[in-house]
Amino acid sequence: MKIGTINVRVSPVSLAVFGAFTLILLIYVFLSGDVTTLYWALPSALLLLIIPAALNYLSQDQYAHLLPVYEQEAKKVGIKQINLGMLSKPVRIEGVVERVYFRYLNRPQYLVADRSGEISVKMFTTPKEDVRKGDIVEVLGSVMKRYVVTGDAIINCVSIKKIDPTRKS
Repeated sequence: MKIGTINVRVSPVSLAVFGAFTLILLIYVFLSGDVTTLYWALPSALLLLIIPAALNYLSQDQYAHLLPVYEQEAKKVGIKQINLGMLSKPVRIEGVVERVYFRYLNRPQYLVADRSGEISVKMFTTPKEDVRKGDIVEVLGSVMKRYVVTGDAIINCVSIKKIDPTRKS
């Protein structure tokens, strides 16, 4: 679904929960004959779709507003150069996607590598492009710790997009 310029996606997990709840609801109404349950259950079922869609829209919108700032301020660095001394600094990296996790939750995590090393890239919303293993990408984001208090440096991704491998950087 598209709202303005933002492509809103509901995760398959949310759709499965909606489907299971609706199926259980319909079975209950059929077996019990209690149609008054539909007065509260149908709006509840719709909220199981509306709330994840609204949250996805809000995060997509926020990232869209952050993108011009990161495009202007992010410095291109090699992955090996990224460390905890760069916390909260905007960075731009280019590399190959070696792994993709949690795509089905609309919160993908990538393992991106260049010739100097590899780094975890976490995105807390759905990317604009469908990025898969083996794609050459440009990542814009800020450096953060893997865990709140401890952990190695990772990138909180604002934008990940495929790039042409033959282009000059």
